[in-house]
Amino acid sequence: MPLAPQRADVPVTIDESKCIDGCTLCVDMCPLDSLAIHEESGKAYMHVDECWYCGPCAARCPTGAVTVDMPYLLR
Repeated sequence: MPLAPQRADVPVTIDESKCIDGCTLCVDMCPLDSLAIHEESGKAYMHVDECWYCGPCAARCPTGAVTVDMPYLLR
């Protein structure tokens, strides 16, 4: 089953056009292990819907591919 290009209902989104194949920096930084690398594409994606909105995944991404969509009430 193919993955959707981008899910809008998860707190962390990855821009696949900016994501470096095989880079695991965002995955390594996530304290909840919410991110993973897709086996076929080599791109990061959020494989569970849990997030602490802590932000190291986005801060560590060298290309800016990771975006944390923090809810308004937490800003």
